[in-house]
Amino acid sequence: MGVLRPIARREWLRWAAALAAPLPLRAEDAWPQFRGNPQLTGVATGTLPAEPRLRWTFEAGEAVESSAAIAGGVVYVGCQSGHLFALDLATGKERWRYKAADLEGIGESSPAVVENRVYIGDLAGVFHAVDAASGKALWTFKTSNEIKSSPAPAGDRVLIGSYDGTLYALQAATGALLWKVRTDNYIHGTPAVAGGLAFISGCDEVFRALRVSDGKEMYQFPSGGYTGASPALVDGVAYYGTFGNEVVAASLQSRRLLWRFEHPQRKFPFYSSAAVKGDRLVLGGRDKHVYALTRAAGQPLWQFATRARVDSSPVICGDRVYIGSNDGRLYGLDLASGAKVWEFEAGAGISASPALAGGRLVVGTQDGRIYCFG
Repeated sequence: MGVLRPIARREWLRWAAALAAPLPLRAEDAWPQFRGNPQLTGVATGTLPAEPRLRWTFEAGEAVESSAAIAGGVVYVGCQSGHLFALDLATGKERWRYKAADLEGIGESSPAVVENRVYIGDLAGVFHAVDAASGKALWTFKTSNEIKSSPAPAGDRVLIGSYDGTLYALQAATGALLWKVRTDNYIHGTPAVAGGLAFISGCDEVFRALRVSDGKEMYQFPSGGYTGASPALVDGVAYYGTFGNEVVAASLQSRRLLWRFEHPQRKFPFYSSAAVKGDRLVLGGRDKHVYALTRAAGQPLWQFATRARVDSSPVICGDRVYIGSNDGRLYGLDLASGAKVWEFEAGAGISASPALAGGRLVVGTQDGRIYCFG
């Protein structure tokens, strides 16, 4: 029988650190960018308890319009104070904060996490790449106007839209400009990426497909209206709402609109980006309602009334829809019927979109709080 040897201090510290470290999330159970994936479908692959409980609250100090990213057991989220925060998903403890902008702050641009880098844009028009572990700046790139679009990682490059009307493709590792494409108005929404193409439904009322490798425009067609929302891509169709008071479905094959939905009585914009799963899509309207429509024809399935406009974009998790409202509430709705099954009253408007991974849902509010449920 062998003799048990004492554990060396260095070995013991390594062993203890390994036990204390949070388990990394599986790659498929992360929310690494706005809407959760490159196609911007807003569908979570993980799970959430039927009755989510508040796990922690973090005081960011100023309004949080940026939607969180979750990767490797860490929450990354921007704030109007100009800070990008990294928070422990399990506890809410701050790991680091990065100061992106002094005066203008971070608006709706939401972080994207790829390998060891976190990307985000600010309202001064600067795009940042930050080391995910340390919060140290890696590189920055200056555009000519504010950035409200969220980063779209695409292989060895990252795409970002600016209010200077330009979509930029930057080398992910260095920030070097690879190409840029000028449009005729702001780029507010986030590009969706699929099949080597980037798709933008722009404020110039034009839907564009651009080749990720070199920025060449492969095609364009009228988008159906001034569009601030980001397109969700499913089975060769893009779904998005417009400021022309419509939700549209656009075929990427025939390059035309397949259908339009407009409320028969109320005229209002759709600012929320759609979540798409199965035979339906869900999004919020500025008429204070959440809508579910059929993917096939845009027929209304149900609507749920809140007390204020709904700019937050929904997340679908299993048979539930989670969405915030400017009435200060986060709602859990039944995907099939639209019935309310859960509610949390935050007390301040929620225009940011929920992020969901690792059995946790994270969302920020207009009074500067970040909430985690699970």
